[in-house]
Amino acid sequence: MTWTLTRLLAAMLVAPLLTAAAAGASLADGRPASGTSRIKDLANIEGVRQNQLIGYGLVVGLNGTGDTLNNIPFTRQSLQAMLERLGVNIRGQTLRTGNVAAVMVTANLPAFGTQGTRIDITVSAMGDAKSLNGGVLLVTPLLGADGNVYAVGQGSLAIGGFAAEGDAAKITRGVPTVGRIANGAIIEREIDFALNRLNQVRLALRNPDFTTAKRIAAAINDFIGGPTAEPIDSSTVQINVPKNYLGNVVSLLTEIEQLQIEPDISAKIVIDERSGIIVMGRDVRVSMVAVAQGNLTVTISETPQVSQPAPFSRGGTTTVVPRTRIGIQEDGKKLAVVREGVSLQQLVDGLNALGIGPRDMIAILQAIKAAGAIQADIEVM
Repeated sequence: MTWTLTRLLAAMLVAPLLTAAAAGASLADGRPASGTSRIKDLANIEGVRQNQLIGYGLVVGLNGTGDTLNNIPFTRQSLQAMLERLGVNIRGQTLRTGNVAAVMVTANLPAFGTQGTRIDITVSAMGDAKSLNGGVLLVTPLLGADGNVYAVGQGSLAIGGFAAEGDAAKITRGVPTVGRIANGAIIEREIDFALNRLNQVRLALRNPDFTTAKRIAAAINDFIGGPTAEPIDSSTVQINVPKNYLGNVVSLLTEIEQLQIEPDISAKIVIDERSGIIVMGRDVRVSMVAVAQGNLTVTISETPQVSQPAPFSRGGTTTVVPRTRIGIQEDGKKLAVVREGVSLQQLVDGLNALGIGPRDMIAILQAIKAAGAIQADIEVM
């Protein structure tokens, strides 16, 4: 089959139009654009949260690695009280067992947790127990901040670390005094929260920002088709439940949390001086500034010498004569100019060009901030 010139030109003109139309369709099919996040990932629903639980209990069955009862009085008292509740009276008796350890039990009560649901618990030794490996947690009530019992824990511990020692050596890997029991607690009390009966729902932003809060409210209003959402402050967006969603707030939240938002973040530099970690946001900008960095190194070396007396001398003693050598070296770098309004990549390249490490870079960033030449907040962890 032969193509005429007219048909060939028509095919060349139509192909770009079809490609553009396909690209427009791919953008309009609801898929997220680059740089956007779901509201579900940006905010929490106020009231839908976990609650922390804590309890005190005993771990038994340890192979001689438990608490020393003579040194840990609360373990001895707890063991005596537990045995008395079981009908065993040991008051005034000497206890020497090393198979018991007093522990603190912690857990998180999930939102909408119902009676009979199991949750994970963490068990941590309180006394001088060497290891909780092989131990079993006895029945332990877990209390909330109000003092009520919300769950009861019990079960065999799973330890991630171990410890071994001999007469002249000892090795420890991980933390053998902390264990975890998967599904080790049963919820006994529920926290009432009627989400479907609410007339208003509040979204709490995980990273407070006025611009992000306004964008979330605008996206919700566009989806609902009316002024339903309103930003209260930088961290809260209030939603008035529409009439067609009254009594079915879960359906409303399911639709809203999938909306795509481009979050706006403030320019910030986070510094961890202990580890030398520096994290910069993408909006960090620097005014024109000149930077120089130099290191002063002082080296002190000791090479003592032994002075011996002459052979067959009387009253001579062997002495140590000190020999000290001090050296000073200053490594200086030339001034480097960082241009105004550079991007994050250019700023990093400029600082790396100075040939300095993270520790010195932290000091340089703080000095630039003190000079007022960096438009970002510096947070030191």
